[in-house]
Amino acid sequence: MTRIKLTLACPQALAEQMSEFLLDCEQLRGGFTAWHANGHGADFATASLREQVRGSVHVFLLTAIIDEAGLAALLASLRAQFRASHIRYWTEPVLDFGDLM
Repeated sequence: MTRIKLTLACPQALAEQMSEFLLDCEQLRGGFTAWHANGHGADFATASLREQVRGSVHVFLLTAIIDEAGLAALLASLRAQFRASHIRYWTEPVLDFGDLM
């Protein structure tokens, strides 16, 4: 079974809605990790004046380890639910995954 690390970055305003949606996703039965971060980039179209001055925007990051077979369905569900240009995602191969027990 091939596992993939999926990372999602979305605006803080969507943090609760995104978390609730992902908690109900079948592909994420194993859960996910979320944290608040600062995003740096060239697109500040939706940034507040404070964020523009600071040079970063507050973002909400979520990371999950999922089976590769479920990735396409999860991304399709996310696209259907969240039609926003400021939600980014990326994937990475997972070489190993487990508990230290």
